[in-house]
Amino acid sequence: MKRMRFEILSLFPESFRSYFDVSIIKRAVEAGQVEIITHNLRDFTHDRHKTVDDTPYGGGAGMVMKVEPFAECLAELHRNESGEYRPERTRTILFSAKGRLFDQSDARRLAERYDRLIFLCGRYEGVDERVAEHLVDEEISIGNFVLTGGELPAMVVTDAVARLLPGVLGNDESARTESHSETGLLEYPQYTKPECFGDWCVPSVLLSGHHGAIEAWRKEQSLLMGEKRKRMPESETTSAEYEN
Repeated sequence: MKRMRFEILSLFPESFRSYFDVSIIKRAVEAGQVEIITHNLRDFTHDRHKTVDDTPYGGGAGMVMKVEPFAECLAELHRNESGEYRPERTRTILFSAKGRLFDQSDARRLAERYDRLIFLCGRYEGVDERVAEHLVDEEISIGNFVLTGGELPAMVVTDAVARLLPGVLGNDESARTESHSETGLLEYPQYTKPECFGDWCVPSVLLSGHHGAIEAWRKEQSLLMGEKRKRMPESETTSAEYEN
């Protein structure tokens, strides 16, 4: 059984409990398929105020997270790691506005190639550039919008990757047929009881019992949904200002 360890460096490790302690992720943790460990960056500071940020060189608004807490935390992780996690099967990722936009192919790549993912969550105006230059393997963004920190992106990527691990969903076919899966299509519309809700009724083909017709309808609907999505107006925002 493949096992994935997620290690998350954050100023607010407590923010992850409410999401990871429920539903599919909780079951995966209990089954030993997923391990999630959070690390408080303030534990890797050496002054009485536990300072993790400072003013930017060259001036500017806000505060920038310092390189030292990230470097010391990562050094501690690598010092204490067992032979269970080989370096080539570990990936260290910083969530950043200038990172590559995360998509389902990235989720599959991370799920298939690695056994241990280390996520760095920034805050404030950003993170000292030396973190990106020297301490991580890649930078990831989850979208062209502003967030307060990297905690939400860490939850998003953890969820997207964990659900692709064999056995996590219970039925591996679910991961292969949903939107942005191996087919590259959006998932077809889904319906359940009641058959009619007022004037809104389930398409008759789904009630026919004709599996070939149902499969053809679902493929057609997936293609139509993809075309509909292409016609949706694009955001007027072109920049990736994104604090995470």
